[in-house]
Amino acid sequence: MDKNKRRTYIINAIAITALYLAFFILIQTKTMNKYLIGIAILTCIMIIMAMSLNIVAGFLGEMALGHAGFMAIGAYSSASFSIALFNTGVGLPDLVVLILAMIVGGTVAGIFGILIGTPTLRLRGDYLGIVTIGFSEIIRIFFVNFQPTGGAAGLTGITRLVNFNNAYWITIVIAILIFTFGRSKHGRAIISIREDEIASESAGVPTTRFKVLAFSLAAFFGGMGGALYAHYLAFLEPSKFNFMFSIEMFVIVVLGGLGSLTGSIISAIVLTVLPEMLRGFAQYRLLVYSLVLIIMMIFRPQGIFGRTEFSLTGAIDLLILRKNTKNSVDGGEA
Repeated sequence: MDKNKRRTYIINAIAITALYLAFFILIQTKTMNKYLIGIAILTCIMIIMAMSLNIVAGFLGEMALGHAGFMAIGAYSSASFSIALFNTGVGLPDLVVLILAMIVGGTVAGIFGILIGTPTLRLRGDYLGIVTIGFSEIIRIFFVNFQPTGGAAGLTGITRLVNFNNAYWITIVIAILIFTFGRSKHGRAIISIREDEIASESAGVPTTRFKVLAFSLAAFFGGMGGALYAHYLAFLEPSKFNFMFSIEMFVIVVLGGLGSLTGSIISAIVLTVLPEMLRGFAQYRLLVYSLVLIIMMIFRPQGIFGRTEFSLTGAIDLLILRKNTKNSVDGGEA
């Protein structure tokens, strides 16, 4: 590992730890009440969902509008698993049960991602978007009518296992995994398909296999986000996972920048916190929310970061460079 990479890792680790400590102090001193803590946890969940969708929409460059379906699969399968596990009387720690439930939810959603992605990824653009919408609605209608999971009344009896501590660190781990995947050999192959599928195939990249890989990985991490959601609310209702929820996640990805994970993180924070901040202006809340999106699309249609990533190390180096330049200028004038 070279010196620059080591420095980057150290700075990022310090920033992540400092942010966690700031939240920890605010929670311990009661500065953040339960409502604000809930918003922070939901923001973590939306960050996971946005980053997972970015694998397909950003890295692969395909329009997927049914991500709520994978979230629903992960939520219901993980909740059913944890309920069954607790009913057996196995005395596992809550964190272990949560991790196992997330793995189950992600795996089931990933399997459905393979089953859905294999035939549908032959389509492109609007056609793929329509198919994924249909898939998401089929999943929602299935859970509405599936009585073992509560049907339209919803699934109850889920043990609440999620708090801010585990939600924060799980989000960090998933972000690192997706970020690392994007810079791996397989991630670069998927990005090459986005840039030019014909050229990638002629260069020996098995495009169909990597398309399915991207789709299944997005479903896997989306299922893990659904598992986190289920074990935070401790109640699941099929109507939550509707078409508009998929659109909301897609808007977050587009606003942050297709292909930019840091853009998805910042956009998820803004679009989760902003509606809550405007809740006191209920009659104007959706108007302001829509106006922000319209202005963004007019003046920066590529999103906040486009396809680039925000670098904390680069920002620090830029500040140091500007400071040194200013000192040099001031010294020259003197």
